[in-house]
Amino acid sequence: MSNNRVYVLMIFAALFWSGAFITGKLAIGEFTPFSLTFFRFFIALPFIFMILMKMQPEAMFPEKRQWVPLITLGIIGTFAYHALFFYSLKYTTAINASLIGSTLPMITTILASIFVREKVTFPRAVGIILAFSGIFMVITNGKWDMIQNFQFNLGDIVMFGAVWCWAIYSILSRVFMKKYMISPITVTAYTFLVCVIISLPFVVNEMPSYISSITTGGWLSVTYMAIFSSVLGYLFQLIAVQKIGAPRAAIFVNLVPVFTIILAVLFLGETINGYKLASTSIIIAGVYLASRPKTTEESIAFVVSETETERS
Repeated sequence: MSNNRVYVLMIFAALFWSGAFITGKLAIGEFTPFSLTFFRFFIALPFIFMILMKMQPEAMFPEKRQWVPLITLGIIGTFAYHALFFYSLKYTTAINASLIGSTLPMITTILASIFVREKVTFPRAVGIILAFSGIFMVITNGKWDMIQNFQFNLGDIVMFGAVWCWAIYSILSRVFMKKYMISPITVTAYTFLVCVIISLPFVVNEMPSYISSITTGGWLSVTYMAIFSSVLGYLFQLIAVQKIGAPRAAIFVNLVPVFTIILAVLFLGETINGYKLASTSIIIAGVYLASRPKTTEESIAFVVSETETERS
């Protein structure tokens, strides 16, 4: 496969990830956050295990010592992150959620500097300041009275909490994959499984009250997130890392908020103004400076930790 084709795949991956913010916003009007989390990964589960069987059949069944790390990662990085992500979409716009979500690599860098002692260079420090400034602009929308009266948008705050959940997951996944010899695709498949199992009791408890009223559009939104955002997005990124290397593959993540803004304006009728565009530019610049890999080894670790940056 040529590099140009790989670049096209990564553009589509970024588009698929951004689509999760749009379909999530549409679906949260019909589903609860727990049910969205369950159905998204329940539908994705057989596909991701087929990929695991095809690419790494020897890793189909984890070793006994790998189960505790996998369960921990599934609870924090898949279940908690996505439940908070969907909850945030009840109260904030898809654009705001994507902009706050785009700071994930930067927050991961901060945690890595604290817990695994990765060095924070001057450009990274500048990037962190810029990215947090951009978040501040998004959350307050430039209204300083919101700061004085603590009237922040609940959805923005919850999304910020979701990002921290995934950042913690990213750090733990680095440590666990190295210590317990677990491959990224094994982590992805089994954290999907853990998420489905944990969210099932919530769905069973809630299902009678709303399941019969879900429209075809609601189910299509969930299916999109399962197949395109979760499975294909991950697969395309994995191919890109193998073909063009981690640093170049990671650059395409910065397209997610850009695509989300375009899609949100087209499909959700959300508005974008000069102030929000400025915030977007500041966040993207800050994330790039704060999270860009310096060495080949660090580059590989960075992208492995950001697998399924859809994370969303």
